Amino acid sequence: MWTASCVRLCSVLTALGTSTRVHWLPSVRGISAAQIDEEVAKLLELKARLGGDDGKHQFGTRDYNPKQMAIREKVFNTIVSCFKRHGAETIDTPVFELKVGLPSFSSGTEAVASRPSNTEETLTGKYGEDSKLIYDLKDQGGELLSLRYDLTVPFARYLAMNKITNIKRYHIAKVYRRDNPAMTRGRYREFYQCDFDIAGQYDAMIPDAECLKIVYEILSELELGDFCIKVNDRRILDGMFAVCGVPDDKFRTICSTVDKLDKMPWEEVKREMVNEKGLSEEAADQIGEYVSMKGETSTPDAGGSSQRGETEASDAHTAQNPVGGMDLAEKLLQDPKMCQSKQACAGLSDIKLLFSYLQLFQVTDKVVFDLSLARGLDYYTGVIYEAVLSQAGVAPAANEAPNGTSAEESVSVGSVAGGGRYDGLVGMFDPKGRKVPCVGVSIGIERIFSIMEQKAAASAERVRTTEVQVMVASAQKNLLEEKLRLISELWNAGIKAEVMYKKNPKLLSQLQHCEESGIPLVAILGEQELKDGVVKLRVVATREEVDISRADLISEIKKRTSEA
Repeated sequence: MWTASCVRLCSVLTALGTSTRVHWLPSVRGISAAQIDEEVAKLLELKARLGGDDGKHQFGTRDYNPKQMAIREKVFNTIVSCFKRHGAETIDTPVFELKVGLPSFSSGTEAVASRPSNTEETLTGKYGEDSKLIYDLKDQGGELLSLRYDLTVPFARYLAMNKITNIKRYHIAKVYRRDNPAMTRGRYREFYQCDFDIAGQYDAMIPDAECLKIVYEILSELELGDFCIKVNDRRILDGMFAVCGVPDDKFRTICSTVDKLDKMPWEEVKREMVNEKGLSEEAADQIGEYVSMKGETSTPDAGGSSQRGETEASDAHTAQNPVGGMDLAEKLLQDPKMCQSKQACAGLSDIKLLFSYLQLFQVTDKVVFDLSLARGLDYYTGVIYEAVLSQAGVAPAANEAPNGTSAEESVSVGSVAGGGRYDGLVGMFDPKGRKVPCVGVSIGIERIFSIMEQKAAASAERVRTTEVQVMVASAQKNLLEEKLRLISELWNAGIKAEVMYKKNPKLLSQLQHCEESGIPLVAILGEQELKDGVVKLRVVATREEVDISRADLISEIKKRTSEA
């Protein structure tokens, strides 16, 4: 029995593959069969959560069928259209970057540029505690390379290498993170990012406000449900840490802990600060008082007032006494502790200015000044923001999810966009340390796809996977040559058309294909139509048919498809 259990254990470990490392399993020698069976049960449960052993693709990745790709293209088109509307041009960068040979961030209170060193790393010094999620490569020549973690650091490297000081660009490409995937929440190891960034020396908060306006426009146009955009400033956080008694060398690590408030209640965050990060309980309590503050112009339910772990009492207080973003900034400027920090005061003044511009852009109904927002990446130096979807409006039709949780919980995806100001990053790649101020936003496209796919699945609306405008069909046999001649004319005129790859298909089969594929028109050829010099044009939705002269067919199809 013991031998059989060992064999069973080995087979499960083999099925799970190298992506799962079992650190907690003791040596097999001396373990009872019951203990092995218990561990096997745990591994089988893990295997089920990872999605089986079909071996089709790497854990944390996925394939996309035509219907899913059609939804993705629609989302991409919406986002790109918004970026172009705001005057952005596009670039591309390699999927991997050099890991060694360029400077990295210090662990102090600010991101600072230093001279290049042969031992410092390009990517891993930019992401704080998330650096462990970077995929490392090694090419044939021995250069140390890494798959890009995001599009921001490659953009900064691109600006420095090409000595560009002003650009408004967007970039849509895949990035890679060695994360623990949550497929139902749109979290993968390989995924797209859609970035919009403004680089250059401009007056304060004008570019920052436009980035928030872009997030507002995209999320509104996609109709994903209610959302809010949380705003804070790294200078306010650093000033808050200073006045609360956080040592300078713990700023970044405490910031990373605060950033977990969207996933953990305050009690757990405080416990991590005190027990794991070595912060005093008094300092942690003072931080807790500040991070519970938020200022919003809209109704309090516009996007997860409980998202950052406040108590029910504080949520109720906020609901009864909503405070505007500008009002909260002014209140903190008068705070006896916060006013002692020049960093915090500079950040609070900019927040006030930012909200004045957001009012002009008419987006303040969705924007919240939230002191708990931290964003863990080390390269941020000023304003930071994050867009969060509320659960209302994104649930599928079914009341219960497959795993027994409520449907609304099953599609909760949290943050769908984030960004901020990173004025020191470009200087990290410049040999002379020349800085280029930058601010930008990244749209969490995969999480948006998850919602759009589930909405499509719950909807009766058919998703078209092609853009074919007309099907060239025949009513009798032996008309293949005539069909090919006609479809060539349509293609040459720029009309999207297709024909069945059979010499003598049945007319009913051709019409059924049009209905299933959503093709709106059918151009039908028959012996009588050829004699009369016409084509029978059929509207699939209404089954209306009309004879159109061959000379007028192209203009008639273009007219009907443009109206549709």
